[in-house]
Amino acid sequence: MKKTSLRSSLLLFLTAVIWGVAFVAQSAGMEYVGPFTFNAVRSVIGGIVLIPCIFILNRGKQNRQRSRQGRRDLIRGGICCGIFLAAASSFQQFGIQHTSVGKAGFITALYILLVPLLGLLFGKRVSRRVWIAVAIAVLGMYLLCVNEGFSIAFGDLLVMVCALLFAVHILVVDYFSPRADGVQLSCIQFFTCGLICAVGMFLFEKPSFQQILTAWMPVLYAGVMSCGVAYTFQIIGQRDTDPTVASLILSLESVVSVLAGWLLLHQALSLRELGGCALVFCAIVLAQLPDKINNRNSS
Repeated sequence: MKKTSLRSSLLLFLTAVIWGVAFVAQSAGMEYVGPFTFNAVRSVIGGIVLIPCIFILNRGKQNRQRSRQGRRDLIRGGICCGIFLAAASSFQQFGIQHTSVGKAGFITALYILLVPLLGLLFGKRVSRRVWIAVAIAVLGMYLLCVNEGFSIAFGDLLVMVCALLFAVHILVVDYFSPRADGVQLSCIQFFTCGLICAVGMFLFEKPSFQQILTAWMPVLYAGVMSCGVAYTFQIIGQRDTDPTVASLILSLESVVSVLAGWLLLHQALSLRELGGCALVFCAIVLAQLPDKINNRNSS
C-alpha cells in the first residue's frame, strides 16, 4: 500500500480547492458567454496548458517507440473520453445556470456513488457498505433538491444527468488509462471536448471575441487552473498516495464549492439544504472507505 506524504496530501487538497472554486468561475462566466462557448474555450486552454506538462512529466524518461496499437489506444481513448467529457460538462454548465454553486458541487460529486452502481452492468459486485451509502445519498438528495411541492428544480435535474455522464466518463477513463499515458490522454480529451463544444457554440450561440475577452478571468481560471494545474497536481499527488485516501481528499471539492459560493457569490443554502449536503458528503466518504477484508489482507 502506498504511504501518504504531506506533500502529496497538500497537492491533492489544492486540487480539491481549485476544482471547488471552479464552480464559481463557471457560474460567473455565464454572465458573459453561453455554456458551449465557455466549455469550448476553457477546454482548448486546458489542452494547451497540458502540452508543456507532458514534456515536463516525461522528462528523464527513456524514449520508447510507441507501438501502433498504443498510439491507436491513446487517440481512440482521448476521443472517447472527450465525447463524454463534453456531454457531462455541457449538462453541468447548463445546470449551474439554474441552481446554486453549492448544490451543483454536491450533486456532481454523486458520480463517486454512481460508478460502482454502473459496475453492476459489467458483473461487478457492490458491497453492502456502498448500498448503505446510496441510501444515505438518496435521503440527502431529497433534502437538497426536492422542494415542498415534491418537485425537482430544472437545474438540479440537469446536474444529476451530468453526474451520471461523469460516472460513465470515469469508467471510460478506467478502461483506457492502463493502455495510454494519463496526461496525454487528458490532453487529447480536452481538445476533443473543445471541438465538440465549439460546434454547439456556433450552432446554438452567438459568440463574439469581445464577450470572451469580457469573461477572461473565469474562463482562464477554469482552463488553466481547473484543467491544467489541478489535473497535474492530481497526477503528481496520487503517485505517492493510497487511492482511497486520495479520493477522500479530492471529495472535499464539494465542500469547497459550497464555501466558495457563499464567500464569492453570496449564495446561501437553507438549513434543510445544508443537511442534505452533509448527508451526501457522509455517503461519499462511506463509499470510499476500504473494506475490512482488504485491510486484513494488506496487513
